[in-house]
Amino acid sequence: MNSPVTCHKRAPQPQRMPLIILLLALVLAGCEQPRLTPIPPDGTLLAFGDSLTQGVGADPDDSYPAVLARLSGRTVINAGVSGEVTEEGRARFGALIAQEQPDLVLLLEGGNDILRNLDPAQTQSNLAAMIEQAQAQDIAVVLIGVPRKALFSDAAPFYRELAETYQLVFVEELIADLLRTPAYKADPIHFNREGYRALAEALHEVLIREGAL
Repeated sequence: MNSPVTCHKRAPQPQRMPLIILLLALVLAGCEQPRLTPIPPDGTLLAFGDSLTQGVGADPDDSYPAVLARLSGRTVINAGVSGEVTEEGRARFGALIAQEQPDLVLLLEGGNDILRNLDPAQTQSNLAAMIEQAQAQDIAVVLIGVPRKALFSDAAPFYRELAETYQLVFVEELIADLLRTPAYKADPIHFNREGYRALAEALHEVLIREGAL
């Protein structure tokens, strides 16, 4: 299997980072060969996570799954639950993918574990269980890293470990980079309409580059 993707170009001044620079950074960090199976026009993506997936800080139509659905022309299910920790996500993940049978999962979870200072090893184990459940059903997973609880921090190290272990397409620094941009934030930990659009557009570029779209 191929090595994981790392998308982590960082702008020198967060306040001055327009979306085009972020998208260019993602393109430049790309791989030579796409590694995801194309999703058919009637295919489904499952956006799984907590409040950043649900879209807290903006209207439901401006959540990143809603914007990504419009960009991609695919069905994108918003399976975000605000305040959820990975133990709770693990409990509902298996039944959800069995019910929805998505072509691909966008996994953006763990932020509440980090904010609550939960054991990183347990968070990693919970995420690993979700990834394994998806892969057991031949469902591709794109892992999106969440920053550590520190000012201007990078993604928590266990995300990279998971990406390497399970050979995942890995979007490492996108959330951290967007959170460094005040114009994209509704509050210290959530995005506004522009932030969720930037998140969706960047993920759309990743999915195109990796062959899913």
